[in-house]
Amino acid sequence: MSQADALAAIAEEYYQIGESILDSFPKYRLPLDLFMLNEEVAQLLTYSRKDTRLSADQVEEIHKLCAEGNLFVSRRDHPIYSKHIVKQLDLVLVDQNLKEKEVADICISALDLRLGDFFEQPVKPQFERLLSDVMVITEYLWTDLHRLRLFTNRLHKGDHSLIRHSINVFCIGLWLYVYPTNENLRRKDFDQAALALLLHDVGMSKVPAFILSKTTPLKPEEKEKIPPHAANGYKVLHKLDDGYDLMRQATVEHHERLDGSGYPMHSTDISSFGRLTAVADAFSAMLQKRPYAEAKEALAAARELAEAKNRFDLAFSGKLLASLLNDSFGKVK
Repeated sequence: MSQADALAAIAEEYYQIGESILDSFPKYRLPLDLFMLNEEVAQLLTYSRKDTRLSADQVEEIHKLCAEGNLFVSRRDHPIYSKHIVKQLDLVLVDQNLKEKEVADICISALDLRLGDFFEQPVKPQFERLLSDVMVITEYLWTDLHRLRLFTNRLHKGDHSLIRHSINVFCIGLWLYVYPTNENLRRKDFDQAALALLLHDVGMSKVPAFILSKTTPLKPEEKEKIPPHAANGYKVLHKLDDGYDLMRQATVEHHERLDGSGYPMHSTDISSFGRLTAVADAFSAMLQKRPYAEAKEALAAARELAEAKNRFDLAFSGKLLASLLNDSFGKVK
């Protein structure tokens, strides 16, 4: 085996750890194994084991190895590695050794964490942490919009949860917003659309927890607690000084329908972005099991939305169906 082939084989099971990543770990006791490259034979040798305390000389040495590109970690330790990066998401923008699939998984895990914190306590500090991570993700996607497919490949099915539903709508809605082409798309609009889609259902965080967690159909008096969430969501965000147009349209209009059968306004005058969010929201809801309905297959759900032309905008539901039919949207797990 040539040295080039040996290095290629190494890259399948290990990746180089960058200096910014190394600096983000505890200085003397790293939570994963480190390996150093023996360049003469193109083989990796164990340098230290996880949680072993390093000496000052070793710390200096691993930084030198890292700068030379000769420090590696095992992909078997990726769960530890990614769990660390989730809390410092901007590191995905500088770590050239992560595979794109790994970056997508890390980004979704970060959204799961930040959304959970924000929905539990929708205050400015939590919002700013969430916003920071969203801006990292939009920076990553904006560099290559085709990366959106990595996110639509990771839609959550199974039992419904507010967090995973919100992430689904983020992924689905951004796809509909960008594809097939949007030549006039501006980065500012893309950023705002991403955040609006992610937080379209923030008003549900004000619905009593026992209602959201019920596994049986809601009673009439419990159902009455649900419709106000659409308007309440915008109020929550407006108090945080984040009440721009796309946010208002996503939060207030995602349950409105073209025939006036939706809520809270029963309006037929629905913005384009509100119509887009409605399709993304309904599609995500149909993918997940709820107390009153079983989960549906992605293609069946998209067909149902496209056929409901009197309720959902065919410009978006048709695009979703066409994307699934030609496999440009990605396979829903």
